[in-house]
Amino acid sequence: MSRLNLDDFSDLIERPDSGTRRDAEERRQRLAVPPGALGRLDELGEWLSAAQGAVPVRPVEQPRVVLFAGDHGVAELGVSGRPAGGAHELVRAVLDGASPVAALARRTGVPVRVVDAGLDCDPELLPADVVRHRVRRGSGRIDVEDALTPEEAEQAVRLGMAIADEEADSGTDLVVLGDLSVGGTTPASTLIAALCGTDASVVTGRGGAGIDDLAWMRKCAAIRDALRRARPVLGDQLELLAAVGGADLAATTGFLLQSAVRRMPVILDGVVSAACALVAQRAAFRAPDWWLAGHASGEPAQAKALDRMALDPLLDHGVTVGEGTGALLALPLVRAAAAFAADLPETRLPEENAPEAHEPDEKLPEEHLPEQRPAED
Repeated sequence: MSRLNLDDFSDLIERPDSGTRRDAEERRQRLAVPPGALGRLDELGEWLSAAQGAVPVRPVEQPRVVLFAGDHGVAELGVSGRPAGGAHELVRAVLDGASPVAALARRTGVPVRVVDAGLDCDPELLPADVVRHRVRRGSGRIDVEDALTPEEAEQAVRLGMAIADEEADSGTDLVVLGDLSVGGTTPASTLIAALCGTDASVVTGRGGAGIDDLAWMRKCAAIRDALRRARPVLGDQLELLAAVGGADLAATTGFLLQSAVRRMPVILDGVVSAACALVAQRAAFRAPDWWLAGHASGEPAQAKALDRMALDPLLDHGVTVGEGTGALLALPLVRAAAAFAADLPETRLPEENAPEAHEPDEKLPEEHLPEQRPAED
């Protein structure tokens, strides 16, 4: 198998159909509801129409929540509000329907898929269909060692690509993307700081579980140390993921890239998916056209990454729980935008926009002709 080069995705990914988007915009002008009255939902409907290549837009009928799971060795430093190696408990809560994303998915009828890319637990603790893709058991401590070997990084990216193909082949028409990790915001913030040329203190947040000031300082120091290891490999995205990413982050990056190849729209969740999206954008500059930012998580690194990709979050409700919850909350907005664009009545037909053709004037009867007077000398 030849070595994977993420830069090759630049030639594989096309933008959503611009002609279709223009047709969707023209159709929007004809709807009974005045343009602008639906706010960002107009823009969302046109984006989705371009992604589908269809006017009017089709409803989102087969969405799927996809969560990549993994543990990160840097959590041993006490940089997370959860115990190191505890991500399998987050997975179990999702599978048991006891987590926020599971409760919301159940109510909205959206299936959830969990992929173990790098959990640090015995495989017997979780169902076989979850753990069968695992690349390695936990990722390395990125402040002092690589998260993955080069081979593991490539394996993880290919895993994400394979999951994207499976979803596209099964008819999934939109993905809500999230993560289930302990310590994952530290490598995510490192990736964003490295790609944006930013200092560690600018991107260090408090994570989904929340940390105190001492833990924040430890996290900031870990990111600063990891940045020293990241900068020499900034020219190669695969090496960057191996150095300071992790199995779940590498798989998410591969998933995002292949989803764009397969023209499958994705709603991003928090800082982890934003970091992977930023790595993917570095490889293929058109890829972000296939993604939406579901919500603002409050993590400074996420805000930095979304700004770099020109993605504006749909929601800002202070949701910090992660696990794809914020992105799933945005799904009803996307579905509403599709419904408005497809179902609202048009006030006039397209041909009515063209200038009316005028028939030549009929010849008036002689009795109605004006009296002809001789010209005066």
